Amino acid sequence: MSTDLSVPGRPPRVLHLTQPVEGGVARVVTDLVRAQLADGLDVTAVCPDSALSGHLRSLGARVRHWQATRSPGPSLAREVRHLARLLDDVRPDLVHAHSAKAGLAGRLAVRGRVPTVFQPHAWSFEAVDGPTAALALRWERWAARWASRVVCVSDAERATGVRAGIAGRWTVVPNGIDPERFRPAPAAAVRSGLAPLAGLRAGAPLAVCVGRLCRQKGQDVLLRAWDAVLRRVPDARLVLVGDGPDRDRLRAAAPDSVLFAGAVADASPWYQAADLVVLPSRWEGMALAPLEAMACGRPVVVTDVDGARESLPRSFAAPCVVPPEDPGALAEAVGALLLDPPLRTSLGDRGRRHVLFLHDVRHTARAVADVYRDLLGTRPAAARKHPYGAAGDAEADRTSQRVEPFEHRESIHS
Repeated sequence: MSTDLSVPGRPPRVLHLTQPVEGGVARVVTDLVRAQLADGLDVTAVCPDSALSGHLRSLGARVRHWQATRSPGPSLAREVRHLARLLDDVRPDLVHAHSAKAGLAGRLAVRGRVPTVFQPHAWSFEAVDGPTAALALRWERWAARWASRVVCVSDAERATGVRAGIAGRWTVVPNGIDPERFRPAPAAAVRSGLAPLAGLRAGAPLAVCVGRLCRQKGQDVLLRAWDAVLRRVPDARLVLVGDGPDRDRLRAAAPDSVLFAGAVADASPWYQAADLVVLPSRWEGMALAPLEAMACGRPVVVTDVDGARESLPRSFAAPCVVPPEDPGALAEAVGALLLDPPLRTSLGDRGRRHVLFLHDVRHTARAVADVYRDLLGTRPAAARKHPYGAAGDAEADRTSQRVEPFEHRESIHS
């Protein structure tokens, strides 16, 4: 199928803008950049210097350094000016801004002059309280005019934005993972190769929590639940995989049966080593950890929050979904599953089939390519000639669509 991408004579020039540069957002950016380079796009990534920037260079993307803090602060005006200079230099046909900070600075710098995709990866106003939350919500409502499309990773994330009064042109593209990288493996063999598990008794029940050590991911709730788990499963062990601002506080509260693996470049061995993966989040866009765990054939327990609940098959609700901020319910679910190997095996098998059908990263990349095709193929002629002329201050089109990622879609160049 032939598609006018509004950039005759050369491939589309896409700019990915991201801050943060670790965790799930970094993995989503990496997967999209890899797929888009394979599709022949001209891809530039703009982000702070980090492991992510080095990895994106190794894939073949152009990478430009953007000095930016993770959260808004006094340096924001300087960060926006720096970003505007980078945009003038790169001259992208489309900007894809990932997460709240990049969405803030990116939309201020671009102001609708080129098609702009904003992907929240969980809403900023859910991460804070009080006046800060009110300010973040006011910004998201106002800045929607500068997003040609808001890409949400779950229906729940889109619904939260709509309820909050954000007028956007919505597309839902659920997160995807690489089922070849995240695949089942015998737990015993994998455990033997993980140094932190060297002293673990063979066959000891093992729960694993993968995520940034921060309030959002709720590891503090899991630690409050862990004593009750140990009363039912005395030889159980828990591993927290990741790093973050709450590391020292969590270490101080953790008993000897909890191990800290730190940040890892590849979490797949930890999923494969686990009997059960736990994600006790307070909020999510759509967490990658449950998808990755299920792809490895491991059962999961998540909290009943937007974006975590939606990542699981509906039939998993009773044994695998618990209320947030409820250590008692979390302990009951974790303990029961650690004591029921046949149920864990059944849930793991069903979970992998679910991920293969709905959350293969190749489907996700094709769905994002459809968004780009739509935006690049319908740009007004004046905007194509002068992308940095007048800012697009018109109110965003208040429509919504869901891109079903499991449908076959052609390459962006087809």
